[in-house]
Amino acid sequence: MGKKTLEVTQSNFKSAVLDSEKPVLVDFWAEWCGPCKMIAPIVDELAAEYDGKMVVGKLDADAHGSVLQQYKIMGIPTLILFKNGEPVVRITGYQPKDKIVSRIQQHVL
Repeated sequence: MGKKTLEVTQSNFKSAVLDSEKPVLVDFWAEWCGPCKMIAPIVDELAAEYDGKMVVGKLDADAHGSVLQQYKIMGIPTLILFKNGEPVVRITGYQPKDKIVSRIQQHVL
């Protein structure tokens, strides 16, 4: 995990994500997932670049499966941007950074 990313778990999901005053981008990932490893540096860059404007968290899909079920996540990596406790953007699979930024930017600034 990067210096600016927050570890999101089942137990802190409500307080860290749903109750956050800032938008929260959650990266649902797993250790064994190749595309997750490819997108991880992009997620870390976004955390640094949007520091103060958005919170970036990472949730281990293997350890917190009930959260994946709740949001009907069928594949990883999945990035979901939550704003005011609601999912507003969902990106599944590896995407280049510019595509991710174009999808989330309007909700963050």
